[in-house]
Amino acid sequence: MIKVERIQIPTLPTQKPRRLYVYTPKGYEGSDRRYPVLYMFDGHNVFYDSHATYGKSWGMKEYLEKSKLPLLLVAVECNPEGDNRMREYAPWDIVWKGKTLFEGRGKLTMDWIVNELKPRIDREYRTLPDREHTLIAGSSMGGLMSLYAVTAYNDTFSKAAALSPSLWGARHHEQELKAPLRQPTRIYMDMGTGETEGHITVLTGLFAAAQRLTRAGASVDARVVPDAQHSEAYWEQRIPVFMEYLLK
Repeated sequence: MIKVERIQIPTLPTQKPRRLYVYTPKGYEGSDRRYPVLYMFDGHNVFYDSHATYGKSWGMKEYLEKSKLPLLLVAVECNPEGDNRMREYAPWDIVWKGKTLFEGRGKLTMDWIVNELKPRIDREYRTLPDREHTLIAGSSMGGLMSLYAVTAYNDTFSKAAALSPSLWGARHHEQELKAPLRQPTRIYMDMGTGETEGHITVLTGLFAAAQRLTRAGASVDARVVPDAQHSEAYWEQRIPVFMEYLLK
């Protein structure tokens, strides 16, 4: 079952209401079992094609129902107006040639998730609230945020999936993605060769980030996906891969 409600994030300057999605697995209502929780960015793209920005979702509902994973999934919609998504999912200010292009509000976003949303989910649902059973995932800027979350908020998240992460958003902040990490910390990262013509440089950055995270103490699975492009249709194909890695 998926519950959808409208919420606001009071710590963000833009108070546009957004959708909060909470998926509970089959059998949840009739048991007293507690479940791990996966948090995901770009919630409007996670479950329903009709809600997705480009008409194609990740298809997480179908995957979870088919796999029968005992897991709660919490997904929060971004503010898609103008450059608000970029700001909400940028852990740091985005600077180009000495000029600040976007004010990064990613810390405000993550502080709300960790200090407001997660405690609410843990109160209202039967979760396993410890870090070992708390995961986070996203793609593109949401992928960058997932890496930021699992490093800067490592006491809360022990597992992260960053699909096609926008690592250019971490320029000049690479060292902040290598803080000493608690055990266990598992991170999945990937990039498709069809995402950019200059993919060699992008892939070099992916593996450099993976190396930093490994040295910080994480178990990292970094993959190159031949011909994969930057879209939900391709990220959907990788769901079984990253879920198996994070949960095994």
